[in-house]
Parts: sequence; C-alpha cells; structure tokens
Amino acid sequence: MFRPRTSFAAGALLLAASLGLTACSDSGSGDEGAEAKTLTLWHYEGPTSAMGVAWNRAIELFKASHPGVEVKFEEKSFEQIQQNAGMILNSDSAPDILEYNKGNATAGLLSKQGLLTDLTEQAGKRGWDKALSPSLQTTTRYDDDGIMGSGKIFGIPNYGEYVMVYYNKDLFAKHKVAVPTTLAEFETALGTFTKAGVTPLSVGGAEYPAQQILYELALSKANRAFVDDYQLYKNKVDFHGPELTFGAQAFADWVAKGYIAKNSAGIKAEDMGVAFTQGKFPILISGSWWYGRFATEIKNFQWGTFLFPGNTLHPGSSGNLWVVPTKSKAKSLAYDFIDITMQPEVQALLGNSGGVPVAADPSKITDEKNKELIANFATISSSDGLAFYPDWPAPGYYDVLVGGVQGLINGSKTPEKMLDEIAKPYNDNLADLGK
Repeated sequence: MFRPRTSFAAGALLLAASLGLTACSDSGSGDEGAEAKTLTLWHYEGPTSAMGVAWNRAIELFKASHPGVEVKFEEKSFEQIQQNAGMILNSDSAPDILEYNKGNATAGLLSKQGLLTDLTEQAGKRGWDKALSPSLQTTTRYDDDGIMGSGKIFGIPNYGEYVMVYYNKDLFAKHKVAVPTTLAEFETALGTFTKAGVTPLSVGGAEYPAQQILYELALSKANRAFVDDYQLYKNKVDFHGPELTFGAQAFADWVAKGYIAKNSAGIKAEDMGVAFTQGKFPILISGSWWYGRFATEIKNFQWGTFLFPGNTLHPGSSGNLWVVPTKSKAKSLAYDFIDITMQPEVQALLGNSGGVPVAADPSKITDEKNKELIANFATISSSDGLAFYPDWPAPGYYDVLVGGVQGLINGSKTPEKMLDEIAKPYNDNLADLGK
C-alpha cells in the first residue's frame, strides 16, 4: 500500500491534458445496461450543497446526451445508506449507481462481499485513473480483504474533502478572540467564550461530527506512521498510546470545561449545522461538505475557516465514491454519468459552489473564498496530510465510535473505558483478517 504523496493540483491539472470526458456509451462491456432506458441514481447530498448543485447539473447534462433515458433520482440520507447498503445492494432493489462512503468498513466491505462492480477497466478506458492523484486513489482501490490502498478500483470520487474549523467572525470580534494558530491558543479561545457564558462549539454527538473532533485531537499527537497503522493495518495500534489517550482525555476535558454541551450527545449533524447558520455558536468543526451550504444559507453574520490549529494531519480524503452495484441493470449508463461528473463544466460548478473538485481548471474558480478552500486542500494533500476518518478501519465501527464519544459527552464513560470499548471491535476485525 502506498502513502499519499502526489498533490491535488497535479491531479487536477492532469485532467485537462489527459481527458476529453464526453459522455459516451460503453461498448463491449458485457453488462446488461447497454440498451437500458432508465438510470436509477441515489445520493445523500442536499440540493444546496456544492455536490448537490453540481450533480443536479450533471443529471441535466446526462439527460441531454441520452435522449430517451429516464433518470430516477432518489435522495437518501447518509444514515439510510450507511445502515442498509449491504442488504439493499444484495437485492433486486439495488440502484444502478449511488454515492457511497469510502474506506475499509464501507466500500471495502461491500467490494469484499462482491456487491460492487470492478471499475478498473473502465477507469483505464475513460481516464479516471489519470484524473485522480495517487493520494486520492487510496480510497478507490481495495484488495481481496476489502482493505483500501491497493487492488482493484471499486469507486470513483469527483471531489475531495477535509475537516476544518468554521468560525463566526462577528462573535470572534465581539469577544475579542483572535484566530488561533496552536492548540493552546485554540483552547484559550474556547475558554474565553465559556467565561462569557457562550458554549463555543456546535457539536453533533448523535452522528459523525463529534468523533471527528476527538480524531483531530488525537492527530495533534500523531504522525504518518500512526495513521498507516490505524487505517492500513501496517502495525498493531496501542489504543492506550499517546495519540488516542490524548484525544479521548482532551475531548472529555472539553466537555467538563463547557466547550462542548452535554446535550450535544443527542444532536444530529443537521441540527448542529443549522444551529451554526443561525449564529447560536461561534465555532463548528466538521468537513468541507458544509462549505457551500454555509455560503448559501448564512445571511446575518460574517464567517470564515481555518485548519485545526497546530495539526499537520487532518481528517480528509477523496470525497465519497460513485459506485456501481453488481446488480445494476444499467452499468453503461452509470459509467457515462460518472464521466459527466468529471467534465470541466461540472467540476468548475462544484468549485464555484463551495466544493473541492478533483479535476477543475483553477482559472475557472472565480470566488476568492472558494479558491482558499481548494488551496487548503491542495496544501494538505501535497504534504501527505490526509489522515482519512476514524470510523473507517472496521465494519460497524461508525456506530462503535458514535456510542463511545456519546459516552464521553454524557459522562457515562471514562476515557479509559471508552478506549477499551473501541479497541475490541477494531482488534476483532484484525483477527478476522488474520492480521
């Protein structure tokens, strides 16, 4: 398994030179979709998000280039697909193409179970492999055990993503808080808000956002070797080592100090984001997928972003994958749709809507804030700073981490107990793999 080292910019610029990427019908693929007249497509991006805007345009372009083909689009929630994908994709109700989470526990598991189409040949024929840098290809390739980083290509991303800190500039100015550059300065800023009676962090403990904060804290003490051990199983992970111990203890301390509200254990990601857009919290720590939505929906205050202070490693990767179920009845059409999401028009729209395109012409990105968003991703990617996500390593690990972090928020678990709890399924998965 390789380490991500090639820059985002190189992958982006390569597209213009290497791909024509016009929608075309796949001939000789041998799948039953050559004569299909319907494409059933699922994804879970909101219509005002950068991906939602770009993919709606991709659907329009697909319809224009495929007269007579009906597109049946269904927006699902992240949780619906996360919890039910295996069952659905193993049935006759499987869509022809869908957005799916990347990583060993999700796309890797489904590829191991034979539920996803091998896209390696299509990636070579259509130039997808050349459009994506090695850093971004880490999450597209899975070996026979479903472990990412090598093997066949089972999914194609058309955007990148990373976790950052969103902040309310008006509230920072009101409380005379400067943008921090170190973890110590960040904690001082959080303390300033709490002393003023303001809970600083908008947190969704019932879903993914809270565990991303814990992972950021752990990464403040980590290096690439730790990430490779944790994510790619290169060596055994000590769950009571300095990285995860610091992350769990610091997270618990943030709760005790009032930086994180105890009622956030029951708050979902959507409610967390809405609370930030309403100006109720000065800070939100989560992914770039919120960026376009905030740009559209925040009207009453100025806001900005910065990378988690002091970290050289950040949760992030390629974006979620377009995957084609093995039971897809329109595989050729699905491949054509993936092509369209990589076209210059869609990639530029993604970037100008607040997303992080993998193959856009930088000169076509006009908004200065969006340029900064994309440049930050390029900086992280080119410096080997993508640390993936904490829930990736084992099947069902997402729910394990949600429960573990909820325990830290509501005080039902000590950091030590929480780490023991999340270590067991991780190590059980290694045993199942013979590691």
